[in-house]
Amino acid sequence: MNVSIVIPNYNGERLLKKNLPQVLEAAEFYQEKTGSKIEVIIVDDGSTDFSESVISNFLAERDLASQDKSQKLEIIFLQNEKNLGFASTVNRGVKESKGVIVVLLNTDVAPEENFLIPLIDHFKDPQVFAVGCMDKSVEGGKEILRGRGIGFWKRGFLIHSRGGVNKNNTLWVNGGSGAFKKNIWEKLGGLNTIYSPFYWEDIDLSYRALKSGYKIFFEPKSVVVHEHSIGAIKSKYSVSEIKKIAYRNQFIFSWINATDIDILFSQFVWLPYHLLKAISKVDLYLLSGFFRAFILFPEIIKSKFKARVLFIKKDSDVIASVNEAIF
Repeated sequence: MNVSIVIPNYNGERLLKKNLPQVLEAAEFYQEKTGSKIEVIIVDDGSTDFSESVISNFLAERDLASQDKSQKLEIIFLQNEKNLGFASTVNRGVKESKGVIVVLLNTDVAPEENFLIPLIDHFKDPQVFAVGCMDKSVEGGKEILRGRGIGFWKRGFLIHSRGGVNKNNTLWVNGGSGAFKKNIWEKLGGLNTIYSPFYWEDIDLSYRALKSGYKIFFEPKSVVVHEHSIGAIKSKYSVSEIKKIAYRNQFIFSWINATDIDILFSQFVWLPYHLLKAISKVDLYLLSGFFRAFILFPEIIKSKFKARVLFIKKDSDVIASVNEAIF
């Protein structure tokens, strides 16, 4: 299958120098082994560092070094005029892509050479929408295996967490290291920009896909190294602002995607409790997140009705499918 690798970038000059060569090596390996076409699309989201120079110089050097122009990877460099956030940047890259499958890789991700073949193999099933990679996540000097997500609804919220990597079912595919079927992506409407600048947009897209009857998987043989601590988010935003955005988007996700009557009732009953508890504990993060979400309520309702058109499964069915073993 023809593949497009989309890399969103914001002030990632150091990460691009470090990881882009490994991305291209993996792309060339896939192209050589399968005979499929592959392209790499880098979308810069209004960077203020030297990302543009790094990418331009890298492409120029690559052109000079290339002996066989016919076998050369196609590398496309797009630039946003201003910083738009993760969802808009990724959506632009996917829209410009020509591949049947789109692989999303953040700049802080370095893939192993053969990571694409086991990832793409899942898409022989036309109902598969997305497949996630095994993230060897570097955190505090330790390596933690991530990539599979689990979750459950509690007191009106979806509570999500890292799942064990010994199964291949998952609640979501990470937008920083996963593969997606482009025609289904377009049918679902891609990443919802209501979550901008970041967080929950990939969980939202995966959850909508599952409720619409599509399949998503986790592939432990498709390995990437992910250095979370040096990505763009933590370099641009304070810890307190990240928490406020995360709370806001948790409210947004829950209000958009919940359709089961018991969950809707739970949201109505437990919301006063959450707010009163936050007030009593002076939890400004949750309170700020709620009010930021509430301001967007008209847009949330529009997103909810748009998503419901495709839903054929209940929330309880989605959660049950994640809790069942597939291996």
